[in-house]
Parts: sequence; C-alpha cells; structure tokens
Amino acid sequence: MTTVFIISAPSGSGKSTLVEQLMRQVPRLRFSVSYTTRQPRGKEADGVDYFFVSREEFEARIVKDEFLEYAEVFGNYYGTHVSDLDRAGREGVDLVLDIDVQGARQLRQKLKTRIPGPVSIFILAPSRQILEERLRARNQDSEPVIQRRLNEAAEEIRNYPEYDYVLVNREVAASVDTLVSIVKATRNRRDRMDAEVRRILETFGNG
Repeated sequence: MTTVFIISAPSGSGKSTLVEQLMRQVPRLRFSVSYTTRQPRGKEADGVDYFFVSREEFEARIVKDEFLEYAEVFGNYYGTHVSDLDRAGREGVDLVLDIDVQGARQLRQKLKTRIPGPVSIFILAPSRQILEERLRARNQDSEPVIQRRLNEAAEEIRNYPEYDYVLVNREVAASVDTLVSIVKATRNRRDRMDAEVRRILETFGNG
C-alpha cells in the first residue's frame, strides 16, 4: 500500500532541507518531481528538481487531466503528475509531495477514489523575523518578492488546521528526527500492517 506524504510550508521555512534529509534517511520513499512553467534557478536540473515545461504544454496536460493537483503561484504553474502515484504503487514505495496549501486541498479530493487518505505535514519557521532572515540568507529574491513571500506566509500558516501534523523548524537535526518519526509511525498504522499480521497469524496454524 502506498502512502502519500504531503509536505507544505511557506517559502523559506527550511522545507527543502528537511525533505532532502528525510529522503536520505528513510528507505522506500520516492520524491515526486513536480512540473512547472517557471524558469530554472541556479543549478536546478530538468527532471531532478522540476520538469520545466512551457505554459502551453502545462495547460495542454491540464486539459488531458494528467495532474493529481496543480496551482498557479506567482504567475507560474506547478503540478503533480498522476504517473508519480502510479509508479510508486507499482514499486511498492511511499510518495513524498512538496506542494502548497492549494495543491494539498486538490490532492485530498483527487485521492479519495484512488487510495487511503494522505498524511499531511505543515512546516513553519518559529517567527516572522526568522522566516525573513532565512529568505534573505538564500539571496534569491528581490526585496518586493521577499515582502510578498512574507505576506503570503501569514495566509498559508492560517491554514494549518487542514494538516495532520505541524512541525516548527527551530533546529534542523531535531526537525529531521521528527519528520522521520512521522513517516515511520505511519508505516506501522493498523491499515498498513494488516497483511503482515495475517502472515504472522498463519504461522500459528488453525489452532
């Protein structure tokens, strides 16, 4: 059974670092590489960080209903292709999605008819000041973009009740440990363990 882990966070909360460490430490996880219409940044590589496509191609895929979820953020499309879930199911691994609040809502609706509900985790910085410091330390955005991200962050954080878990990223190592623990605990839920328990019971025979 494949479990989908939705991980959302305001930009600058440290989500990418935590997810990268999660993927290194926990086996049988596949990271869903999103499609986007924005341009690559820095050393980002096509097919590794994102699938970079034109706006026309993305919209054609929308018409074909190829996305589990998609959203337009700051003028660019981002979306999760349905093939990611199908591939994870075939390989018997769990799927990790890095998506925003809007995309998470779409995904919950879309998955209702496909697999059991996803596990959602919301990551945030301890304060506005620390979030601003992290955004500036990245040295990626102009001043207007930083201010826009800070304003958007407040709106995103207000949606935290929609998530199963909330992780305040105060210190990376501790936050990674918490994230790893959530994934491991989920894998031991009763609905995930049914087949294993039945196999154990069979070793007792009919008596």
